[in-house]
Amino acid sequence: MKLTEIKRLKVSELRSRLKELGLDAKGLKAELVGRLWSALESGQDGEEKLQNESSLPPAEAAVAPQQELVVCRREFTDAATQTEPDTRLPAPGHRAEGAGRAFYEFKEEIRYKRSKSPQPPTERGCQEEEEEDKIRLNPHDRHLHFEVGPDGACGQPRFWARFPLLWSGCRLTHGVRQGGAGFEVRLERKLSTARLEEEKEVCARGVRVGWSTTTASLLLGEDEFSFAYDGRGKKVSGGREEAFGEPLSVGDIIGCYASFSTDGAVDLSFHKNGRPMGVAFSLDAPVPPGRVLFPHVICKDCAVRVHLDPTAPPWYPSPEGFTPLAALPAGQVERSTLAPTPRADCEVLVLVGLPGSGKSRWARTLMKQHPEKRYRLLGTEELLACMMGGGQRECRLQQASRCLTHLINIAAQTPGKYILDQCNILVSAQQYKLRQFAGFRRQVVVIFPSADEWKRRLSQHRTDGEKIPETYLLKLQMSCNLPEQDSHLMEELQYVELPRGRAEALLQEYKGEARRLLPPIPEQENKKPRLDRKRVHPPCPPPSRRAPWTGLHCQGWSNTQSWRQQPRYWHAYQDAGYYYGDFGSSGYEGY
Repeated sequence: MKLTEIKRLKVSELRSRLKELGLDAKGLKAELVGRLWSALESGQDGEEKLQNESSLPPAEAAVAPQQELVVCRREFTDAATQTEPDTRLPAPGHRAEGAGRAFYEFKEEIRYKRSKSPQPPTERGCQEEEEEDKIRLNPHDRHLHFEVGPDGACGQPRFWARFPLLWSGCRLTHGVRQGGAGFEVRLERKLSTARLEEEKEVCARGVRVGWSTTTASLLLGEDEFSFAYDGRGKKVSGGREEAFGEPLSVGDIIGCYASFSTDGAVDLSFHKNGRPMGVAFSLDAPVPPGRVLFPHVICKDCAVRVHLDPTAPPWYPSPEGFTPLAALPAGQVERSTLAPTPRADCEVLVLVGLPGSGKSRWARTLMKQHPEKRYRLLGTEELLACMMGGGQRECRLQQASRCLTHLINIAAQTPGKYILDQCNILVSAQQYKLRQFAGFRRQVVVIFPSADEWKRRLSQHRTDGEKIPETYLLKLQMSCNLPEQDSHLMEELQYVELPRGRAEALLQEYKGEARRLLPPIPEQENKKPRLDRKRVHPPCPPPSRRAPWTGLHCQGWSNTQSWRQQPRYWHAYQDAGYYYGDFGSSGYEGY
């Protein structure tokens, strides 16, 4: 069955077919279509399944029959995961080419002007009860775009269909720092179909497994205390790659083993399907005193499963001297200190400032000064870092800015402390995001440097490769609005560079300059206005009784033609964005 045929089915028919397949039948039509399409595609690709099954070792076939792969698919019922695949890859228009991060961020901000009021926040996750000694994928130490299954042992990227370039990762709840311990990860299945890969030009799926400390980035292998076996047959640490082992494919099982000696040295080795690949990292002092190594996995376009059942035998026998992490006694494992946070103790900092004003640098400085708060930085640059080695920059920028809109929605429902690193120069965007985080301690931080300092920082941005066309910069200046203190929306308003009075005066100078330099706002000609379907028209005689055409209509409409011929104008509404049409609308509605 083709995707177009599935879309024609009624909701009741979709639900009936999903129930026949043993899948979740709840949700909107778009979710049901995506769920059924994914199931049928995986079911029709029989040749690929046979190849995957034949590549499984005998031990794997015994403990992981084909039905277990279906179980993992059922476990993910989040609407964001089971969406209809967007087969149109966002492509920047010619006007946006080279516009950079600010252009796409502002396009997303404009959407808040048309958005409905945010839904009341729920306490999802705040009252989650977890067994203290149960080892599982940590829902509080993961990317917001990584989805953990209900059993806590399997996971996958949340937005695999919409944003296929995005790597998503998660650490386990428990780690080790002594003895010999290991864990196993199975590359469960790929997520995108052959057709979707062709239409979206999806990069090859990927997976990294290994160890890291809780202070390291969630991008496994990109920090100093982060050690990974990459599925391409490489070992990675500190962002440096070296050839190691063999490439991985669907159904393969990678074993990760850490051996701690009494003098503090650690050897990290890996196995593939029970065969040793050798020691990848042998370090004298890889972990600072008091730090623990936690199992860690990141993936792209595939689902993974970690063997965490202490009552079940390992998929492959552990090497001599090593014990599976799930089977270690409580005294030999250490739990992460991260725990659910009551909503009243959560924080959100909404940064406001023009492009290049220094928002990202200020946010990272704050995070270094207060590591105990464990802020999560939500920004376009953070998501671009998660799109390692895939796609053109313009495509990645557009995907990152759109994905960020969804992540902010998720963050508002997830306990924690967040910094929203965006321009946020429109009042509508500021107010919408603050309402989303109702119940959090909300702080607005305005980064507004002096004119000379801003010019210097913009020059540095251009040196670093982030170019902002002068025209777009002037339009952003025209659209910028500084927030005002509102006790209903925020608990604190802070200006960290210029005080409010000087910042407001300087902004008016920027706007005056932009008015002089920008061309006049053009008229929109030859376009009829929208007619309200519910408009009540004056009574007219039946067509058969109308007099021959004389140029006059019924009573009350003697000059109807005049309003049709009046040209419409585009006005420069500051909150809607100057030159709204130039920033455009891609047809993608985030709300």
